[in-house]
Amino acid sequence: MPNISVTVLWIYIVLLLAGGVMGLVKAGSRISLITSAIFALLLALCATAVIKPFYIADILVGLLLVVFGVRFAKGRKFMPSGLMLGLSLAVLAVLLLAR
Repeated sequence: MPNISVTVLWIYIVLLLAGGVMGLVKAGSRISLITSAIFALLLALCATAVIKPFYIADILVGLLLVVFGVRFAKGRKFMPSGLMLGLSLAVLAVLLLAR
């Protein structure tokens, strides 16, 4: 059975990439796609144990939590920053509690 942290991290990676694609399609934001792709790649490298130790993923998700929190505070719109803020918080909680 796969580790719950790794499974949750892969789901987050897919949603992060989907959000970047949606940002490109709906708002024409290339930076959204580029940023999500970079973070998704780094998190995928953590999930596959290429980047060690695994707590680096905690730091990356925590950084994304701050980014989405700032974006939500500025815009006060739930989509997409509020959704990703909540999702990032949930993923970070799972990563921290699964140990």
